[in-house]
Amino acid sequence: MDEHELVDISPLLSRLIAVFPGDTMYSREVLMDHARGDNITLSTLRTTVHVGAHADAPSHYRANASTIDEQPIDLYVGPCDLIDLDRPKAVGTDGWRAGLDQLRGEVKSPRVLLRTNSFQNPNEWSADFLALDPALIDHLADRGVRLIGVDTPSVDPSTSKTLPTHARCFERGVSIIEGLTLTGVRATAQGGCWELIALPLKLQGCDGSPVRAVLRARFDDRPR
Repeated sequence: MDEHELVDISPLLSRLIAVFPGDTMYSREVLMDHARGDNITLSTLRTTVHVGAHADAPSHYRANASTIDEQPIDLYVGPCDLIDLDRPKAVGTDGWRAGLDQLRGEVKSPRVLLRTNSFQNPNEWSADFLALDPALIDHLADRGVRLIGVDTPSVDPSTSKTLPTHARCFERGVSIIEGLTLTGVRATAQGGCWELIALPLKLQGCDGSPVRAVLRARFDDRPR
């Protein structure tokens, strides 16, 4: 792979994209259109801010916490590791959760993308995806991780109301990106890492934002 090649890890946003049941589906209203003889094409979008690949703001899961426009933007750009997670052998009382035993790689960077391969079609809702155990957040935070990204709609199971993993992320100062598409991307190799570029929009007061997440190969794995 060319060291400057960009790998897109964002799903296509369209009317087909799946969102959490009860959330606002993606829709586009065309106000003006070249095809109708207008001098410009002009669109209006309506959607949840948690559509597709998106960054959660702490205010999404904790009252009076930072909104997405208040998040430090350096969280979302810089070296990261892509690590695979195995599915546990048994399901817990609130769904499938991966812990330290399921982590299949070494943490070297302050940003970590966790690939579960448990939500492979972003256009088809499935509640049976692999979530994260709060203890795994502690393990990552103890190694200096500031941001985690997952290829699922949530770091907690879809049925969770208490959101303990979100809460642990807040307590440990770990930010969250959800909804990434990581199929076919190589895991972090010895001697190098990825650079993540996944900036959220500067949406005043919002609890999250879509991101256009991409990876770029790096050969200097010193954290920054």
